[in-house]
Amino acid sequence: MAQTHTETLGLTRVLEAARNNFDVAITRQAAEAAKADVLAADRAPFPIFNAKTSQMYLDSGVNGNQGIGPGPFGQKNIDKSGGIDWTWERGSKRALRTQSAGRLANAAQADLQDMVQVQQAGAASAYFDLLAARERNREMHALANSALMLAKSAGLRLKAGDLSAQDTARLEIEAQRAQADAHSAQLDQQRALLLLGQLTALRVDLTRWHIAADWPALPTAPLSSNIPETWVEQRPDVKAALERVAAAQASLDLAMSQKKADVTVGSSLDHDPRVSRRSLELRFSVPLQWGYGFEGEIGRAQAQLTQAQDVAEKTKQDARAELQRLLEELRTAVQRETLYAQDIMPRARRVAEQAEVAYTKGASSLTDLIDARRTLRNTLIEATLARTDFAKSSVVWDLRTANISR
Repeated sequence: MAQTHTETLGLTRVLEAARNNFDVAITRQAAEAAKADVLAADRAPFPIFNAKTSQMYLDSGVNGNQGIGPGPFGQKNIDKSGGIDWTWERGSKRALRTQSAGRLANAAQADLQDMVQVQQAGAASAYFDLLAARERNREMHALANSALMLAKSAGLRLKAGDLSAQDTARLEIEAQRAQADAHSAQLDQQRALLLLGQLTALRVDLTRWHIAADWPALPTAPLSSNIPETWVEQRPDVKAALERVAAAQASLDLAMSQKKADVTVGSSLDHDPRVSRRSLELRFSVPLQWGYGFEGEIGRAQAQLTQAQDVAEKTKQDARAELQRLLEELRTAVQRETLYAQDIMPRARRVAEQAEVAYTKGASSLTDLIDARRTLRNTLIEATLARTDFAKSSVVWDLRTANISR
């Protein structure tokens, strides 16, 4: 009965799943929290309501005091007061506070974009490792079956006296080695599958899933020879570092703005039936900044600005080096994949096929056959590695330069 595949796993689905894995989700929530910080920063101080009562004479009849008197609370002999105080922030503190929070929110958004790229690159690498492991598993099993058939044929020839026991044993050993290689390839396939599941949260069952081989094609246009500075500045990690520099500058300006003291103004409505029906009180207060000019806050903000600038320069340097490394790796991988796909691999297969035909006809020795099969085995492994390296380099390069205007 034919096996039915209910799900398909391709590169597009892997990248989409990696966009929503746990690491990205955690970073996305950090970006949402940074957006909320902007709302928290962009507000004026709350007005303060205050109320009080005073001059309540409880000793009625003593020294002519009338006590609190009869009647409702408003008619009692009590001085009642209610008012509002409000602080006026000077020195553009609210604007600077909001600007700093906004820059940090932009940095968090750039961090999210960078995390998505990193997780997608890791998931794509795991996907290509899975494809390589499946291909190597298939090739190793084919070699193992071929070696097993050759070993069985050697056993028949031994019984017929047409082959020595030593040559028969050598062929049996080669068949067992091929089976061991097949088991190793099967283990590599399971490891790649587990790693892919960790990065994408996809539970892939090879018995129900169709694994699409979305190998990237070799580039037709020549690759760039250098990394322009504009490419570096458009990377999300560099953008995040530059946004943090701007946030640190706003924080420094905010610290310096504290030298402009905030003013608190207020008013109260007083009522005392013993004196008058009502009276108005106006208040004005300002802190006296004597002996301290916020040198500590300013010094800390200045140090954090310098630190952010150093981090930004280091991030640029690392980004430039990474882009250059990725470009060189891609260029080398293209050359290796082209060489193996168009020259080395076809020749290795032809040599192995010719060696088997020649050995079957008695035109070559067993040593020549074993050497040809070992060469094919090693070439298959190397060709798969070359193809995998190219696929990884190509996708990672595309991801890390996806948002660059060229």
